[in-house]
Amino acid sequence: MTTTLAFPALLRLIDERSTAFRAAVASAPSLDVQVPTCPEWTLFDLAQHIGEGRRDWAATVAAGPAQAKSAAEGAPAAPREREALLAWLAESTEQLVDALRKAGPDRGCWTWWETSQSPQTSGAVARHQLQQMAVHTYDAQITVGAPEPLPTEVALDGVDEFLSTCVATTSAWPHQPATIDFHASEGHSWRLSLSADGARTDRVPVPGTTPATAAGQDPDAASPSASARGTASELVFILYDRIPFNSLKLDGDRRLFDQLSAWDPDE
Repeated sequence: MTTTLAFPALLRLIDERSTAFRAAVASAPSLDVQVPTCPEWTLFDLAQHIGEGRRDWAATVAAGPAQAKSAAEGAPAAPREREALLAWLAESTEQLVDALRKAGPDRGCWTWWETSQSPQTSGAVARHQLQQMAVHTYDAQITVGAPEPLPTEVALDGVDEFLSTCVATTSAWPHQPATIDFHASEGHSWRLSLSADGARTDRVPVPGTTPATAAGQDPDAASPSASARGTASELVFILYDRIPFNSLKLDGDRRLFDQLSAWDPDE
């Protein structure tokens, strides 16, 4: 698993993003306001999702290797009163971070990303949970009119984590083979390769270069079919469908971005 963040940093940042999420909830005029980036949810619904999800993942990590995800048993429901809700959210995060800390980064546990490039370990869960918390914090912030970009260290790991966990698969890409490069203005780049063999991502080690091609491979294959450039935070937001792809600088075959957004490898 390629990561720019050590396990203790992941736990620290989960807690920091959770604190920022609660601050947004605390500042909202009402818990019934609609979340613009998740229009089917109110802010209360989003908070409920965050709290219940973190408790279930805490139970899943604590269970270790298993055939199915665990559910938090006997967990209290999300309270409607704001101060009680904030305390419930803080407890949910504490349970998750405690379970991860006790398990350590290398212990196996159930995950849904069996065919991705991410391992089925508590370390990979921590990495993904940070991104879930970070993106949903943005959802809460935009709901109260105070959106902020992701912290740079979170965003840089977030691009890599999304491509290797949420996109990488052995399911066949249903279109012509293609490559898409993602360039962060902070100096990191990634290449996503799409083919009948599935999707795989590689880090481009030096900005402006491309991964080495295999012996005998057509040199033209080193050129991407398309590319997107922006801050790491913007790249995370386009990958999570929080902002449109065309809000970034795009080059090459732009149809690929629509195809990637619409692709569900499990279908």
